[in-house]
Amino acid sequence: MKKLNVVLLTFALFAATAVSVQAETKIATVDMKKLFTNYWKRKSAEALLDTRKVELRKELKDMAEGLEKAQADYKKLLEQANDTAISADEREKRRQAATDKVKEMNSSKLALEQFQRQAESQLADQSQRMSANIVSEIQKVVAEKAKAAGYTLVLNTTTVEVVVYSDSTVDISDAVLAQLNAGAPIDVTKPLATPAGTPSQP
Repeated sequence: MKKLNVVLLTFALFAATAVSVQAETKIATVDMKKLFTNYWKRKSAEALLDTRKVELRKELKDMAEGLEKAQADYKKLLEQANDTAISADEREKRRQAATDKVKEMNSSKLALEQFQRQAESQLADQSQRMSANIVSEIQKVVAEKAKAAGYTLVLNTTTVEVVVYSDSTVDISDAVLAQLNAGAPIDVTKPLATPAGTPSQP
């Protein structure tokens, strides 16, 4: 009996502590997707990324056009090498030039493929770094807002598996977004301008 009373007392104390902790816990929510999408630095970073994409596409186009010209030159040299109206010595020179042109074409093709791979990797790395930096800045402001308002826990409503229900009155997304975009050098209410050379969306 004495043992049972001890167990019950322990349980009661645990329950009281749990209730106390729950009462002290102040929870807020944020929509990280909303913050990320509407943060001016994200829009600015995306504009820079789009500009870089256009530059890389132009370089790829120039390299591809150079390869096409080399192929046309090779075809012409091959025709001249088989032209009986030209002297044997001259035909031999054309054959040698055609052989050299093939080596040039192969080298250009390899360079084009390598440049394309490097460009794709560079863009992916740049995008990842920008996203990571922006998320870090957002988290810092969320933490500042939460501490100032006395919240002990902030949940991300974008992750639906974690947040089943949330009261909109405890969502601090708008307050965080207002601080993030305060003094933004661009108009965050307007969509990004499409850089020249970027294909339009259907």
